[in-house]
Parts: sequence; structure tokens; C-alpha cells
Amino acid sequence: MSAFRSVPRPSARASTRHRLLALTAAWLLTRAATLTLLAHDTLPPLGGGAVAREVWKLYHHWYLVLAHGAFPAHDPLWQYPPGAAPVLLSPALLPWLTYFQAFVALALAADAVIAAALARAGTRPGGSLRGACCWTLGLPLLLHVPLARYDLQVTAFAVLALLALRRSPRACGALAALGALMKVWPALVLLGTPRGRTTRSAWTWAAGTGALAALVLAAVFRNPLAFLHGQGGRGVQIESFGGTLLALATHAGWPGVVRYRYGSLEFTGPYVSTVAHVFLALSAAALATLLLWRLRARRQAPDTPCDAALSATLLFTVTSRVISPQYMIWLLGLAAVCLTSRHTTQRPVAALLAPACLVSAVAYPTLYGQVAASTWAGCALMLARNGLLAAATVVSFVRLWRSTKAEVPRRQPEQDPHRLPQGTLSPS
Repeated sequence: MSAFRSVPRPSARASTRHRLLALTAAWLLTRAATLTLLAHDTLPPLGGGAVAREVWKLYHHWYLVLAHGAFPAHDPLWQYPPGAAPVLLSPALLPWLTYFQAFVALALAADAVIAAALARAGTRPGGSLRGACCWTLGLPLLLHVPLARYDLQVTAFAVLALLALRRSPRACGALAALGALMKVWPALVLLGTPRGRTTRSAWTWAAGTGALAALVLAAVFRNPLAFLHGQGGRGVQIESFGGTLLALATHAGWPGVVRYRYGSLEFTGPYVSTVAHVFLALSAAALATLLLWRLRARRQAPDTPCDAALSATLLFTVTSRVISPQYMIWLLGLAAVCLTSRHTTQRPVAALLAPACLVSAVAYPTLYGQVAASTWAGCALMLARNGLLAAATVVSFVRLWRSTKAEVPRRQPEQDPHRLPQGTLSPS
């Protein structure tokens, strides 16, 4: 009988098919709307062209430099690991399009790959389509920003790595390493891998793939470590937690100002360096906390790697000196992976991230001028967005910790050996 029960009933298969069709239709409609917003990016409420300018001006400039076999060593805006080079050069694969058009097309393709992978995971036994729904309906909350940043491609590697872990730890490690070479954070997906053979396999393949890819990039491009200079000089961006504190301080008489530095708007003035160092220390504390969790974790569920990846990325996000709008793409993708399982501990976290994405889109690009000017409206937006992220981080880590701690068996009460079990008739 159990063999027959494991076979999906025709009605269940039809219901799944209908939901997949609905998700496909929703993806097509929402992405068409997102493309429309990108086409009208020059309108003031959509950023006045600032969102798209990142691609057709900055990315294209780097493309021309990279095409000559070198990283932009003397450009202070270049702050990305060597793996960013293939992504920025990839629009050359579509020579019949302009650089901007090809970049957007490839970003949309990465978006589709993520949605399809989540939907496939959701239709497996024990899976849920909530993950695909979260991604399909959640990403448009960020308006057109995801299509004009290369974070969709990076998120695709992280999502695919997590989804591949159960079947192929080697593939998981390789994909995570390639994603980490583009932007460092995908390495966090390896934090919660099951101990023993799975961890050894995933981490070994990650190290091997990362080292080999880095050597290839270093052989092809000059100045592969140029990004370290730009990263080291960064200050406190206005959208970070530290930036929110400094924005509020301006209303109390703090004399700091906002300047465009290293590709973003940052605070300059007294105590800014102190705030930056405090948040660097908090990032180190976050790393120590995660390592402590890894050492203390005693129970490993199938969902633990996904839950740990989301929790770790949240911890490093809230302690970052820079919380750009595209960071929300990472968190949304990892939350969607968690939701592909019916037993994840991170459902409340995903519920907090959705409004955080919405508020983030209002802050940038819609009311970014208010945020940059540190008006009360701008401060309120950042307090709301960062407050939601802080709440999501606390809830995420607490639920992760509790789900993996060792269960203490309950002590059974001692029974009188001469006492008969309850309900047993005594002999007459």
C-alpha cells in the first residue's frame, strides 16, 4: 500500500501543473512590467536615469578596459573580485544587441534560471512552490534595479549551489566558489553543509574550483587584486546601519556631510572612521558567532544548509558598511531557496524580507534624494528598512540555533517494580 501512496494522484499532478502555469504567467507579466520601468528609467520617480546609467556608462567602461586584458587598476570605483570580469564581458555573447540591451537580456535569463530551478525543487517530494512564488512576486518589489546590476547572475550561482547540495556536494562547492569569485558572499552557502563526507567534498571542490578559476583569471587579466584597494578605502554608505545612525546625528548637530565616493554616497566628517571600524568589528563578531554555531550544532536537518546560508548572509548584511539596494536580491534568493522546503525554519524571515524589499525600492530610486539629504522622511525610510532587516536577522539566527541544538531526552519517572501498569487488572 505504501508504494501506491507514494505515487501522486492525477488530481495532484493537475493541481501542480496549474500552479506552475500560474507562476509562469506571473513571471512573464511581472518581468514585462519591470522591463517597462527600465525603459522609462529617465523619469524622476524612477531615478532620473541613475539606475540604468550604472550599466551603459560604468559597466560598459569597465568592459572596454577588460577587453584589453586588464582590470581597472586605477579606477577607485572598481571594487569587485576577479570573477566579475566574465560577467561584465558576457554581453559580447550577443553582438547584435547594444551592451546595455545584452546585459539586461542576460540578467533576465539569470532571473529565469533561478525561477525555473526553484519551481523544479518545489515539485519534488517534500518540496513546496512557495520558494518559486517568493522569487517571482518578490523580485519586482525592487522595481527595475535587479536588471541593471550583475547581482542576479551572482545570486543564480548561490541558489543553484544550495539546490545541488543534496544530489552533488561537488557541484555545490564548485558553484559556490564561482559565485564567490564574482562577489564574496556566495561562499556563505557552504557554512551549513552536513558534517563529514558532504562537507569535505563540497569544501574541497570549492577550494579547488576557486583556486583554478582564480589562476586562469590572473593569467588572462593584469592587476587581478586591484579591487582590494577600492574595498579598503570605503567608508559608511548612507543606506547602511551606520549611515542611518549618522543621518539621525545630523539632526542633533553633527557636522558631517554626504559625498560621492567609491561609487556610492558616503558620510564624511568627524567620527565616521570610528563608526566604520565599529561595524567592521561587528562583522568579525558575526563571523565568530557563525563559527560558534557551526561547532555547537548537534542536529542536522535537510533544510539546515539553506537556513544557515540565509542567516549568515543576513548577519553580514546588517553589519556591513555598505547596504546597497542590490543586497536585497541576495537575501530574496536565499529566502526563496529556504521556502522550497515545507520544513524550513525561515518562513517568518521571508515574510519580513518582502516589506523590506518594498521599502528599499521606495528609498532607492524613488526617494533617494530624501535619503541623501538626511531629511526626516529619508531617515524614517532607512529606519523602517534597516529595522526590518535587523528583525529578520535576529529571528533567522535564533530559529537556526534552536533547530540545530541537541535535544535533551526527557527523564522518565521511576516506577515501582511491584506496581502494575495502569489499566491492568490485578489477579484475584
